[in-house]
Amino acid sequence: METDPNKAASGKRYTLLILLIFLSAFMICYGVMLMFGPGRKLKEVRKEFTIVQTGNNKVDERVFSDSAWLSLHKEKTFLQSKTAMAETDSIYLIINLSDSTANLEISGVTVHSSRVKKIRVSKMFSKGDEYAILSMLSSPLTVTKDYASIKKEPLMIKMAPKDTSEYKPDILPDTSDYEPVNYILETNKGIKIYVYQEEKTKFRDRVNLFGFDLNDRIRNTIQAFKSMICFDIPEYHPYIKLILPKAEAKTLYRAIPRKGQAAVYL
Repeated sequence: METDPNKAASGKRYTLLILLIFLSAFMICYGVMLMFGPGRKLKEVRKEFTIVQTGNNKVDERVFSDSAWLSLHKEKTFLQSKTAMAETDSIYLIINLSDSTANLEISGVTVHSSRVKKIRVSKMFSKGDEYAILSMLSSPLTVTKDYASIKKEPLMIKMAPKDTSEYKPDILPDTSDYEPVNYILETNKGIKIYVYQEEKTKFRDRVNLFGFDLNDRIRNTIQAFKSMICFDIPEYHPYIKLILPKAEAKTLYRAIPRKGQAAVYL
């Protein structure tokens, strides 16, 4: 007959085994469902932006995969997106992946240009249905939410002088000069734009980047877990990741208005 301590130890091992099995099953299920995410996203894009031909005068679908035709279509969709933003009075962002630049424009005029040091994009942009993806980018991306390591609009609290003799000009430095600059722009089409500073010379820069990415992964995991509870495939977000000099990354972030717009040239 087992003693009580042995029964307790056996019960703990049994409970631990059950938890490990459950955790393993969950991780396997989580991984499998994540694999279906990109396929479902591409299917949604195709459904919304692929041409549905009707009538007798149908176009040969091989045209939509012709490289020369797609090159013209890319130029057309990009200009459509730029034209839509140029009609507003607001500043907007142009991401040109072809020549590695990120530009700020107002009414079609470039007011600031930044050289992107490194670019990473989702495979969906390069290996998906090129016609459907280009058609999706024919209208501007609208920023719906952002996460950043710096404030969008720096706030300075200052006591008003009693008279002109007590007035002193602002000489306080911008504290964000010492803060790492990393941010994420979420858009209305599910595309996420990640911008990271190039410099990693200080220990603070590396720690901030690690914590920033960790928080993003935690948010994504929580959203995926909520979807799995509802027996749904977690939503996949195509991404564009840009690495720029710190000063340039900060300039772009603070110049783009809240709910601002952006266009992407692949």
